Amino acid sequence: MQYRISLLTLALSVCLQAGAQVAPPPPGTHIDEPEQQEKNDPLAQIENAIEAKNYSAASNQLGIYLSAHPDDARALFDRGYVEDAQGQPQSAENYYRKAVAADPKQFESHLALGLILAGRNDPAAREQLEAATQSEPNPPNPATKAQAYRALARLLQHSDPETASAALIEALKLTPETTDDTLLATEIAEASGQSDVAEQAYRRVLAKQPESSEATAGFAHLLIAQKKYSDAEPLVHTALKRDPDNPALNTQLAAILAAENKQSEALVILEKLHQLQPGDVAIGTMLADAYAQQGDLDKAAALYDQLAKTTPGNADLLSARGQLLVRQQRYPEAIAAFQQVTKIKPDDTDAWSGIAFSASETHQYQLQLDALTMRSKFAQDTAITYFLWATAYDNLHATKAAADYYHKFLTAAQGKFPDQEWQAKHRLVALGK
Repeated sequence: MQYRISLLTLALSVCLQAGAQVAPPPPGTHIDEPEQQEKNDPLAQIENAIEAKNYSAASNQLGIYLSAHPDDARALFDRGYVEDAQGQPQSAENYYRKAVAADPKQFESHLALGLILAGRNDPAAREQLEAATQSEPNPPNPATKAQAYRALARLLQHSDPETASAALIEALKLTPETTDDTLLATEIAEASGQSDVAEQAYRRVLAKQPESSEATAGFAHLLIAQKKYSDAEPLVHTALKRDPDNPALNTQLAAILAAENKQSEALVILEKLHQLQPGDVAIGTMLADAYAQQGDLDKAAALYDQLAKTTPGNADLLSARGQLLVRQQRYPEAIAAFQQVTKIKPDDTDAWSGIAFSASETHQYQLQLDALTMRSKFAQDTAITYFLWATAYDNLHATKAAADYYHKFLTAAQGKFPDQEWQAKHRLVALGK
């Protein structure tokens, strides 16, 4: 699949213009109208109050106006904007939806509603932002229209990079490219598998702004994904000298050090980060894993328990906790953790394997078979799963099935599991197979 992102990062590279975008004021607050017309327009007076940030007065006046004009899309948008500005996103969302229903072509409400939905990762944000890009601001405002395209590009950068690229290009037709645009372009390029394009764009940004922590973090992320740790490490170290408490850079350095088997150094950084951001699940998980790598299983378990309480329903976290419980030989608890994972992700083969192994250790052979049966729906058997099948059937006195799986295990093992192979051969003798 060809993506237009390369056109953005390469063809436009010679015509970048500096300068940040200025966010437009709320639509309706800068309408150029004759003075007399404004006096006769109650909404213009209300919008003057909004522009002056006199939200209490504007809210009261809008309440009176909407009681007489409940389907006025402009007034409904203004009321939503007032609620939004006062930190009431749910109420704002309700008014924006009413404004869209009253006037499906109203740009402002589509954009505002799309931004609220995008802020909570609601898939419906795409529909609203696309509707905004297909409508026109009132009064016409290229910067505001470009904002809609940029919001759509950021929303879709991972899920639909081709459309995200096209949206960003449309934004650049309306307003000059900024550093943020270039960084967004690199993220889209990464998502579309164009690492070479992303790398060129990062280098271009860093050539102009060598002290940009955001560009450095993005470039380091790209290098880490490519396992170019020796290239990423000096880049991150240099950035940290300028910005020592930057959480993204510190997290990346910890990941690099861990990948280079420098666990003690990684641990120091992660403990510092965890103190600064105790609620960050990614950092907490990395720290727990570092403790486990160091052999401090009790610290790792305590941290996993804490994280599980604060972020229930996180399948990756539950799975990591289950694996640690297996290492601690706390098999009943491991089974419970893996069962929670399979409720969230029924196709998680590692969780089914974890249940099967833990059931084997606790002599729950039927549960062991049930877990292996579920795993087989999503992945082929391995030497280890063949062995688990065999031992479960063996303990349930299903002699023929046990012998069949012992033979499958020995064929697949090829000397890689000497202890289990010795056991399998002796059980076959005992079974007369």
